[in-house]
Amino acid sequence: MCCRATNIVCFTHRRPLLPSRSLLDTSGVMRAMGSLQLALKRGLLLFNIVLVLYLCLSWTSTSPKQHSSSARDVIKYKATIHSLHNDTSVLKSFKHGKPEATPVVDTPDPPLDSLERKMFPDLKECATMPLQPSYQQRGDYWVLQNYLPAAMSFRCDESITFTTHGDYTFLHNLIPITSRWKGPVSMALYAPGDDFNATVNTILYLRDCWAEDIKKHVTFHLFFEAKHTPVKIPFTEELLKRKIDCGQEPPLWTNVTTYRRQNNLLYPVNVARNAARQAAQTYFVFPSDVELYPSINFIPEFFNMLKLPDISNTTKPRVFVFQVFEVQENVAPPETKEELVRLLKEKQAFPFHKSVCPKCHNIPRSKEWREDPIKPGLRVFHVSKRYSPYEFWEPKYMGTNKEPVFDERLSWEGKNNRIIQAYILCLLDYEFHILDNAFLVHRPGIKKYRSNPIRDKLMAKQNAMIKKIVPEYNAIFGVRKGCYI
Repeated sequence: MCCRATNIVCFTHRRPLLPSRSLLDTSGVMRAMGSLQLALKRGLLLFNIVLVLYLCLSWTSTSPKQHSSSARDVIKYKATIHSLHNDTSVLKSFKHGKPEATPVVDTPDPPLDSLERKMFPDLKECATMPLQPSYQQRGDYWVLQNYLPAAMSFRCDESITFTTHGDYTFLHNLIPITSRWKGPVSMALYAPGDDFNATVNTILYLRDCWAEDIKKHVTFHLFFEAKHTPVKIPFTEELLKRKIDCGQEPPLWTNVTTYRRQNNLLYPVNVARNAARQAAQTYFVFPSDVELYPSINFIPEFFNMLKLPDISNTTKPRVFVFQVFEVQENVAPPETKEELVRLLKEKQAFPFHKSVCPKCHNIPRSKEWREDPIKPGLRVFHVSKRYSPYEFWEPKYMGTNKEPVFDERLSWEGKNNRIIQAYILCLLDYEFHILDNAFLVHRPGIKKYRSNPIRDKLMAKQNAMIKKIVPEYNAIFGVRKGCYI
């Protein structure tokens, strides 16, 4: 009972009432149902947790694994992917003249103090040029760019293009080049007049019947003067559909009299060099000559080196220089520095052009390079400039397409066709980073100086022209003390 008179709330003591049996039965059922509901909720929660764990494990097992920061691991992964393309189904995977592209693999960011971040920060943002055939005019020349593209395409930041040149009589050199380089090759071939058909027939035979690496890795660009245009130029798509009978006698491409020889045409070597280099798909390019064979494992080792700190304390432009050698006629060209050093000691190998033009290939600290203990991997052995006593040095180097082009007014027969380009690098204050464990070796046979009255006249004429055009380069690139030509 409640007392309200004095605004005091009070309760009288009464005996509590006991619930009836029916109420007890109902509450028991409710408690049982609550327990069952709680058990169901817990079971559902456990099932969801197990399901989430299962989905996470499934996603992890099917997703690409994170690569380490080592460029070597990236290249080895690439090599594994590329090995899947060795069967003929991939080599025949052209569709309307377009080559099969390699899978895209994301590479990790380089370390903050790496050579790559310091000197090549735009490497990851480079644009990959498609291997799409196109016809271009280059002064007096027609250039059929990507006329016969490689079966394998490369992303611009994943490899290095070996760029070279020649005519079809030099194509046998592609076997040692491709077997050593293991990457894209861009080759410009001079094919005027009737040489055009001979060039095409030789390329198709080599691609289908002689060397698989040529078909996979080499892209061919053909060029000729407008006044020596071939009678008929088939479309690329037509050539790629052509069936080659490998059982027949191969076409002749050595010991032949070419259209070029019959018409006494000078070889436009720098047109070829520029056409091959500027058509490369990759950011890094290595312009070289077709009779110079590279040492092995350069591409993966160079990308490894990019992850290391820079050896130079400057940000001056630089190129990466290869030592160059030649071997006796009956000697197999060495693939590693260890093999090379042994041949040098046995007097089976020598510095390049030692008997022809020693000052052209007088590389700084070359003696120390040969005597230095052999260490694994690629590194910069020495940083130099093109100053005295190396002012006439014509370095063979790897760089990018940002480097100056070669002067296309100079011919191969007139010699000294690389010297202006080397002079420009000096004017622009380039550093020459001489590499260890990387070199070139000429096709077997020691070159000797032989007097050739016709070529001597061409050389004198070309030297006179070089003297006349040097002021052009001084006006454009300036003058620098110590730079000579």
